[in-house]
Amino acid sequence: MSLLRCELFKAATLLTAAVVFIPAPVLAETIEIKHAQGSATVETNPEPVLVFDLAALDTLDTLGVAIAGVPSGVKPAYLEKYNSADYPKIGSLFAPDFEAVAGATPELIIIGGRSATQYGELSRISTTIDVTADYADFLNSAEQQNKMLAAIFDKQVLVSEKIAALDQSIAKLREKSKGAGNALIVLTTGGKISAYGPGSRFGILHTEFGLVAAAPDLDVATHGQAISFEFILKTDPDYLFVIDRDAAIGEKGQPAKALFDNELINRTKAARLGQIIYLQSDTWYLGGTGLNAMQMMVDELSAALD
Repeated sequence: MSLLRCELFKAATLLTAAVVFIPAPVLAETIEIKHAQGSATVETNPEPVLVFDLAALDTLDTLGVAIAGVPSGVKPAYLEKYNSADYPKIGSLFAPDFEAVAGATPELIIIGGRSATQYGELSRISTTIDVTADYADFLNSAEQQNKMLAAIFDKQVLVSEKIAALDQSIAKLREKSKGAGNALIVLTTGGKISAYGPGSRFGILHTEFGLVAAAPDLDVATHGQAISFEFILKTDPDYLFVIDRDAAIGEKGQPAKALFDNELINRTKAARLGQIIYLQSDTWYLGGTGLNAMQMMVDELSAALD
């Protein structure tokens, strides 16, 4: 073999070896997600992630998922860390800062409830999913939404453990609810009162947690049915559960306890039995279907029935 041919052979051998050891590009895994406003192909473990929905923020925080941006404004006490400057603000629950959202170059945007109307605009920026729950099928809807979030971030084992613990707590609560009497759940804001029955926003008290509805024919509406103190006295529930919206969102107003300290309420069975329960309002009003919020709700009701 001539010297030239020998050198060419060596060069070709080295080139072949170099080509062989060039690593192939790693393709990101994707999953198909069905959400409240359609479907989306989502990369697993996306980063960065922006979250507008507080229930989703609750669940992802519980699962240990890193969040790159959150809405400004009030949050449940257990999510207060997200008010710090460590977490960039991307607008409010109702009005995204689209410039800030685009500047964050998110791989995934999560919305729900109050931010659901912004789906169209946000989905033009990046993959967006809507985790709004179905109040008519609250528990099943909540668990499915949380499983969906867990699947995106490879947290299926952890979410299964959390949901199993929640289901066990709910089963125990339902046992306590048997024979506990009936109940009415109301929300106060600005001195006004709304009541919620089965199938409504807080109807899970009856449909899933087992407490008999003192007023089963209430209007099924997002904001409940407006009622009066006279209505509560006439209904005369064994248990009266109260959510103070003003306290939940940090607005000044007459506290629910002061509002309900009146002659009509004091004549009710719930008052006479010491069974007016002022719920942890930020959990109920803001936490929604979050894994942590739901466990806290069940634990709070269970303690109230002891």
